[in-house]
Amino acid sequence: MDIQRNKPEKKQSREWFEALIIAAIFATVLRVFVVESYRIPTGSMEKTLLAGDFLFVNKYVYGPKIPLTDIRLPGVNKVQRGDIIVFKFPKDRSLNYIKRCVAVSGDTLAIHNQQLSINRKPVALPEHAQFIGQRVPAGEGDYMIFPQSSNFNKDNYGPIRIPRHGDVIRLSAETFSLYASLIADEGHEVSLQGREVVIDGYPARQYSVKENYYFAMGDNRDNSLDSRFWGFLPEKDLVGQALMVYWSWDPDLSLLTDPVNKLSSIRWNRPGLLVH
Repeated sequence: MDIQRNKPEKKQSREWFEALIIAAIFATVLRVFVVESYRIPTGSMEKTLLAGDFLFVNKYVYGPKIPLTDIRLPGVNKVQRGDIIVFKFPKDRSLNYIKRCVAVSGDTLAIHNQQLSINRKPVALPEHAQFIGQRVPAGEGDYMIFPQSSNFNKDNYGPIRIPRHGDVIRLSAETFSLYASLIADEGHEVSLQGREVVIDGYPARQYSVKENYYFAMGDNRDNSLDSRFWGFLPEKDLVGQALMVYWSWDPDLSLLTDPVNKLSSIRWNRPGLLVH
């Protein structure tokens, strides 16, 4: 009698186990190919996005990548100017960054006295964008700004063309710092020997770009480590588009050591906020 009673119990346990496995696989597929959660760690996008915001990222829109490869599945849209995008930080791809795409492949970008222009047309600041620091005058170069050989700074930048697949770029000692990281990222060894650019051991005066690139900036323009500092964003590093805030609280408070203040810091006006 005991053996007969155990049979349906074992069958039920196996069904529950199989259901959990299926649910785990489904959740993994959703996370990898459709939508993923992301936490805002810094104030570089204030006040559009706040440190401590948790949001959903649409990974399907630009085409999700197959894990452990650079293969990207077809998406439903191309990146548009003004999109808030999540991407792998080109200088350390273990990190995810979130910024606003301000220029797409083929655009010419310039900043003059903090005024951004794309293709010689002024671009209005996003609704919540802000400047908090002192303006840096034109011609006062900043060694932290990309490319390092320029006299650009965070408030006066360019003009600079965003590379596009198929572009043929001219290589020289003057353009080396502008394109060296791009060429290396596309799988080549590149160096400057004297005043001559050398790619894979051969002198080169031009190079055909293999990928599309973008230029990303934070809405908090004076407190943002963005393309002005590290350069062009390769299309292969795109993760997805910011979709919606689902939770928000003060990231500097600990739930374990200060639960009362942590819970009281919940920003009830932000969950459900669409990101744009």
